[in-house]
Amino acid sequence: MNAWLSFPPYTETINHEFAIRRFCPARIEQEQGGGGEGEWEDLMNEIEQPSMAASSEEDDLVDSFINMDGYENYYDDKDDNHDDNINQAGGESRLGFEHDNNFRGGGEEEEEEEAIGMNYGDGGGGVDGGLQLVHSLLACAEAVGCRDIRLADSMLGRLWRSANCYGDSLQRVSYWFTMGLKSRLSNIQSLNPKGVFNQGGMSVSSEKMEAFHLLHQATPYIAFGFMAANDAIVRAGKGKGNGNDSIHIIDLGMEHCLQWPPLIRTLAQQPGGPPKKVRITGLVKSGVSGLEPAMKELAEYAAAMGVPLELNTVPEPELDPAAAPGFPTSLDVREGEALFVNSIMHLHRYVKESRGSLTAVLRAVKNLRPTLVTVVEKDANHNGPFFLGRFLESLHYYSAIFDSLEACLPRNSLQRMKIERGYFGEEIKNIVAYEGSERMERHERTEQWRRQLRRAGFQAVGMKTMSQARMMLSVYGCDGYSLGSEKGCLLLGWKGKPVMMASAWQLPGPSSSSSS
Repeated sequence: MNAWLSFPPYTETINHEFAIRRFCPARIEQEQGGGGEGEWEDLMNEIEQPSMAASSEEDDLVDSFINMDGYENYYDDKDDNHDDNINQAGGESRLGFEHDNNFRGGGEEEEEEEAIGMNYGDGGGGVDGGLQLVHSLLACAEAVGCRDIRLADSMLGRLWRSANCYGDSLQRVSYWFTMGLKSRLSNIQSLNPKGVFNQGGMSVSSEKMEAFHLLHQATPYIAFGFMAANDAIVRAGKGKGNGNDSIHIIDLGMEHCLQWPPLIRTLAQQPGGPPKKVRITGLVKSGVSGLEPAMKELAEYAAAMGVPLELNTVPEPELDPAAAPGFPTSLDVREGEALFVNSIMHLHRYVKESRGSLTAVLRAVKNLRPTLVTVVEKDANHNGPFFLGRFLESLHYYSAIFDSLEACLPRNSLQRMKIERGYFGEEIKNIVAYEGSERMERHERTEQWRRQLRRAGFQAVGMKTMSQARMMLSVYGCDGYSLGSEKGCLLLGWKGKPVMMASAWQLPGPSSSSSS
């Protein structure tokens, strides 16, 4: 197991101000009135060969990337009232939550690429090589943040010597952060006349969707959210009658149908039989490809399972924060059906600097008066106002994910390469390289989501899927995944570091049972 990249218990304790001063030699040089060529070379050599007698504060910052054991008791510290706060994968899979071999939903069998012509690295040159790589990353990030183009170019040249998309987890994650820094520097050099970044953002490409399907097959990060949301929907639906009522699910930002086969199977096998009708309406952004074939396959699957399914898509509206909140009438919400709103890693795209867009969406959801709202998001703080702080937080987060991929997939796995390039690499680039409306990956911590949803008038409904989640993790056959609960939310982590959050919310009423 690769021992790189370990984290202190709380990334909020990172001293960003210290990091800015420590890893911006050009800034320090300016403050001290230096500027000679000899001093420049000395500063570059200092970054390339970090001093072994560095201050304890610097050591704490850099060492936070070397050892993951610091997160072992994270959930115990967060919530001592739950007996199952940390649960390693164990047990057996059960109906409704395992992978369905009859419904893959896309992706191919894993292929292995020969290592001919590829440099798979040697672990980054040991601990010293890893320390040097982290130093260089932070120094380059600060140089880019300071818009010191000369120093940033020089640091990028040094990073390309160590960052390697075929190496160990540290080299691979560093490669994608280096790519992000390169893109940000390019954006800075081509600022438009108003001083803002040119457009570039993210789009839903076929490569990204393929990577998403492969990630779903190889790791529990996606299936965890599907399982938790589906279980919450089934439990809430049971309280609306004898299992024969109609249910309507509005899927925010629908891009695929991977979530729904397990739900269809569970509904089909209920003791009272399936609902009279199941309607799924996807709010779809323009540019989403491959959805029609997936919907057709899902409809055929539901018919084979005896579940009456109706599938529809509606263009996702651009809600105006200043206008009256509401979704289009084409959602066709009907009386007598249990209404659910489902958001799987989508609400964070409405988070902007002013938060007006998110507020408008939550108000529109509230006006639908849903039975339940399911929210699954990455449990991360990637929306800080300052670039270097955001860079540090995202480097911590994605280092844990790349470490988990290192443990579960071989370095020469084509599946792993596609996941890292097409999915996580694109997310990292968006977080690091873009600002304003083009920065879509604005992930936030569980507590922030709880605060936003409670302000919108929702109450948390405790997730009751801990045992099912443990069974699901056992399917993947990889030690290191951990489970926890925090004030009703279910958390999935790697070696204790939170990675994903699943939650369910309802409007207050006579029958509400809040767990917030």
